[in-house]
Amino acid sequence: MSLFSSIIGRLPAVGPVLLVTAALGLAGCSQEKAEVKDIIRPVKVVEIAKAHDTRMLSYSGSVRARTESALAFRVNGKITERLVDIGQHVASGDVLARIDPIDYDLSVKSAQAALDAAERQVETVELARKRAEQLFAKNFAPKSQLEQATLTYDQAVATRDSALSTLAQAKNQVGYTDLKADRDGIVTTVSADVGQVVGSGTPVITVAVDGEKEVLIAVPEMEIAEFKPGKAVKAGFWSDDALALD
Repeated sequence: MSLFSSIIGRLPAVGPVLLVTAALGLAGCSQEKAEVKDIIRPVKVVEIAKAHDTRMLSYSGSVRARTESALAFRVNGKITERLVDIGQHVASGDVLARIDPIDYDLSVKSAQAALDAAERQVETVELARKRAEQLFAKNFAPKSQLEQATLTYDQAVATRDSALSTLAQAKNQVGYTDLKADRDGIVTTVSADVGQVVGSGTPVITVAVDGEKEVLIAVPEMEIAEFKPGKAVKAGFWSDDALALD
């Protein structure tokens, strides 16, 4: 008989019951483990797609004509008339303002008188030149006399031509006393008014020329890179929601 058999033989009667019970307990645990079911947990699925990277940028600004004409008188003087107001549409050639032409009218009269005198002088020396030619042809006068008569005539003609140019210039200055629009457009600025004395070249009236327009906005430096050629831009107006420029 082995040592194990002798130990079993000496165990009380309750021993086998405990062993059996333990075996049944183990069998029960195995059965519970076999009956455990997988728990299905809900999972939130998100589809990965490219983000929409378009941003809407809005700025305040102003619409103005691409070309503005700052008109000025070409002569000095005192403004006697202003014939247009801001916002008024004008056509090329319209008179916008006038300065006092009295002094320039006097210059025309003076230039005309000088021209008349020069023309009479030409007539006088021309007769003297012809007489010198006749005397020289008949050997009644030396050649030097003819040359002097010819020189005097040429000088008189030059003086007459100069007087003619002076008269034309004086007449032009009278015309410059009217400030005229050089293109069609809208008056946007009036910088001088009746009673003021202005110098030549001083802007008096500004006209926004009809045609192409441009939108002027202030863009922060950090957003300048957003503006590239070909990018869509739309301009709206507070005064009229239905009006938009693309």
